[in-house]
This record gives sequence, structure tokens and C-alpha cells, in this order.
Amino acid sequence: MTNFIILFLIIVNLFLIFLLNKKKIKAFFYKKKIRTTDLNELSDIFLNKQIGKNLFGPKEEVIVKNFCIDKENKIVGMTSDYEAWIISSLSKISNKIFEFGTCSGKTTYLMALNSPDDTKITTITLKPENLSTVEKQFLDNKISFRNIINESIYDRFLFSGTKYENKIDVIFQNSLSLDEKKFNNKFDLIFIDGGHTYSIVKNDSEKSFKMLRENGIILWHDFVPGKESAKNVVKYINNISSKKKIFHIKHTSLCYYRNKL
Repeated sequence: MTNFIILFLIIVNLFLIFLLNKKKIKAFFYKKKIRTTDLNELSDIFLNKQIGKNLFGPKEEVIVKNFCIDKENKIVGMTSDYEAWIISSLSKISNKIFEFGTCSGKTTYLMALNSPDDTKITTITLKPENLSTVEKQFLDNKISFRNIINESIYDRFLFSGTKYENKIDVIFQNSLSLDEKKFNNKFDLIFIDGGHTYSIVKNDSEKSFKMLRENGIILWHDFVPGKESAKNVVKYINNISSKKKIFHIKHTSLCYYRNKL
């Protein structure tokens, strides 16, 4: 009886360890198909300048305007501070920006704050009352589909009513029905952070490849092997990496593609 109790406790403990570390365990056994790179490989603006013999610091190009949101506000779907800084820095050198997935508008606001005065930002999102236009496809992850519903709760955004709002054009539409032809070869920077189901990631990415200018950059958010809600993001990027040179940025959940013709 004692041996049985000991064995039972061991099994229970192993199960609890797995639950608490599920993401790390899955990631350990997962083989990425894309290379992880240092941030400075994305753009020279991220190369530090030498200030003294043993001191290196940021270039002026990556000194950005920023803000933080108190966790008590419980805003959903935000990037990390480090990722937000990367996006803000790239916005400083971009004149045409497109964003798939506005959510609360935090990233949109940061792009507007940091981009040149004449930059135009287009962002696409669903109105809460239009969620019925989204249908789960066969390959779509259930949790990712649920998150579309949970995150499409805003019809006003963090930038609403600010002086930066005139830089931003919000399209209230399902991205699956977006006609990208009018946007072909137009954008310097495209940020993909909309629905994380396979059908939507595939749709948003394939349209982005057409919408990107020469030397423009596409960023994907939530490339997190082992995370269930990011499963389809990882799957699509790995699948397309045989045709496109896509890289993962170290210490982030961001991947990028640069349109070098």
C-alpha cells in the first residue's frame, strides 16, 4: 500500500510539473525551421554606437516616444515593451505602415507617435458586432479562434481623440475579404498581429507579401513554439520559410521578412 501511495504521488508531481512547464517542455522538443538572429541584422539602426572605451549606447534613430498601460486596465493583446520599442524604432524610418489587428490600438498609437509627420498608417480590425463574419476553418486552432472573439472588443482605441489620430486610417473589415490589390507595393512596414488561426495568418501574410515595397519589412507577432494559442502562427511561418527568408528576432516573439529584390 505504501509503495502504491508513493508511486501515485510521483505521478501526480510529474503531471503538475508538466502542467506548470508545458510551454517550455514543448519548445524543448520543437525544432524551429527558421534561424534566430540578433536585432541588428534586421536594420543598421539597431547597431549600438561607441560612446567610450567600454561604453556603447543607442543611436538617435532608436530613441523613441513610449507609454505604459497599467495592468489594472486589463487591456488585451499587447506586445512586450522590448517588442514595442523595436516596432516604434522601425516606424521612425517608415512612411507607409499597415497593421493587421488593431485590438486596443496600443501598437498603432506607438507607430503614430514615432513615425514621421507625413506617415500614413492603415490598420484593419473587426467591430464587435461583426464577429459573425469570422468562421473557423478546418486547420484553425480552437484557442486562436476563441481569442479572436475575446480580443475584438474595441470600436474606439488608445489613439482615439488624440492629435495623432489623423495619421491613422482604421478599416473595420474581416481581413479575409480585404482587397489587397489597391495596396500592392505600397508599404514600408507591415505588422501582422490579427487573428492567429491558420487561415487568417496565411491570408494576412500572403496579402502582405504583395503589399510590401522593395526593401520593406513584414513583422509577425507571437512566434512562440510550444504556446497553444500561437500554434498556427508557428506552423504557417515554418511552412512558408521554404519559399521566403524569414528570421526570428532573438529575445522576442517577432519574426521578420525583408523584401530584397
